[in-house]
Amino acid sequence: MDTHAQAVVDNDIRKYYPFQLSEGLPSLRFPAISLRVEREGPKRATNDADEMLELNTTTGTKRLQRLIGAYVINLDSSSKRWAEVSSQANLAGMQIDRVPGVDGRSISAAQRAGFNEKEFLRRNGRQMLPGEYGCYRAHMRALEAFLSSNYETAIIMEDDVELCQDFTQRAAALLRAVPSAEVVKLLNHRSKWCRTVAVSDYGDAVGRCLHGPQGSAACYIVTRVGARKLLEGASNIVFPFDMTLERGWKTGVNIYTVKHNMVELSQRSTESQIASRAQYRAVKLRGTRKVRTHFLRLIEYVRRIRYALS
Repeated sequence: MDTHAQAVVDNDIRKYYPFQLSEGLPSLRFPAISLRVEREGPKRATNDADEMLELNTTTGTKRLQRLIGAYVINLDSSSKRWAEVSSQANLAGMQIDRVPGVDGRSISAAQRAGFNEKEFLRRNGRQMLPGEYGCYRAHMRALEAFLSSNYETAIIMEDDVELCQDFTQRAAALLRAVPSAEVVKLLNHRSKWCRTVAVSDYGDAVGRCLHGPQGSAACYIVTRVGARKLLEGASNIVFPFDMTLERGWKTGVNIYTVKHNMVELSQRSTESQIASRAQYRAVKLRGTRKVRTHFLRLIEYVRRIRYALS
């Protein structure tokens, strides 16, 4: 088979079988099917629709749950939040695993593993709050839990996300729409100047934003490759986790975002477990001490734009 034909086959197989490539696809039989679908455009759409219909059945949902894990970060002191998000998951037909959160207040600054205090202050123009450190470590813990499982992909959430029907199916459809994605953010505080690269079977636009930071790491879907890259590239803490998650140009993660939020924050989010606005203001640098931070932010902004256009 020539190089172009093989590329068509590889792309098509990733599109229709994005989660279980290791389960022994017949290498001699599928190429003929893949090439035929590539030439006959309308058949591709029909197969997508059939697959989406199949995944919407009870059997299809159970199959997805075996392939896609769902992890919810929850502090031991927030049992009420866990009860509420568990109830929502049951109503949405989701199976979720709890990841114990990390209470950053119980960890002194000297005990913060991987934390580069000087660089964090320089790049953010303020000190890192205990709740931010706990949040960062909790997401690292969730990624580790995922990699120790048998799941091919995982949705990682914080416990203040409002779950909805078809959530898992819609998230899986994003990876079919962009097979190269290793992380897709499913919720942002802002999505300005978003460059759409694909639209999923469910109509969710996915791409990269030229403007940022977008804010929030409350919900994202990640592949095993993406999780490994995040754990390696995010071990040196110089930003809050939500900003680190978006820095694909630094971590090497192929990250995308939905143009419009797939889920929203619930009423539980009105009481932040990280910090209040007053606490953020109290640790900010003032005046000329922040000039270097503004310059570094400009560099980050240029890198973000280049990454979004790549």
